[in-house]
Amino acid sequence: MGLTLFLGEWLFGSIGWGVLLGSLLLIAIAVAAVLAALGTPGATLARSLVVALGLGVVIGILLAFHLPNQAWASLGDTLGLGVDPAVRPLVVGMALLAIVFGVVGLVLGGAGGSALPGLIGGVLFGAFLGAFSAISFGVQPGAALGVLVTLVAWPVLAGTAVAKDGIDLDALKATFWPQVTIDTTKETIEWVRAQTPLGPTS
Repeated sequence: MGLTLFLGEWLFGSIGWGVLLGSLLLIAIAVAAVLAALGTPGATLARSLVVALGLGVVIGILLAFHLPNQAWASLGDTLGLGVDPAVRPLVVGMALLAIVFGVVGLVLGGAGGSALPGLIGGVLFGAFLGAFSAISFGVQPGAALGVLVTLVAWPVLAGTAVAKDGIDLDALKATFWPQVTIDTTKETIEWVRAQTPLGPTS
């Protein structure tokens, strides 16, 4: 933990990031270890890590250089919105993503028979994501958020893959159940009994 505190302060400008990211790293490693013990192929864990790293790098770059904020501000300027430039990225980001995710939620919810809840959930999620993306984090906090996404996404993706493929309980039992030893012990006991038959009882 001392190392994570130092790295959090050195790389991301705050000891708090060291505490949070260090804890998430330990949790991610623990989850990966449990999944490996359950018989999850190493390729699945590695693939999940690569995808999580790619996702974290993309989000880290976007937030570190506040590219979404610049995109919302540029879109607001193009549309000629009569909104204060200080809050224009926030308004544009919230409105646009609320519409996009609202439509997605409506379509997905309609397919599942719950169009209205899907619409409301999509609008709320889109508005939150738009507000979050409009924040100018700076390089260090943006990079820290990219690492955070990686550490959260890795166990989630790995767990999802395991849940999708299922766990071979027979193979898991064979791994931890000493069947060969049990069979050998039984054979030894039978051999000893055959070599030393019981005498007559008095």
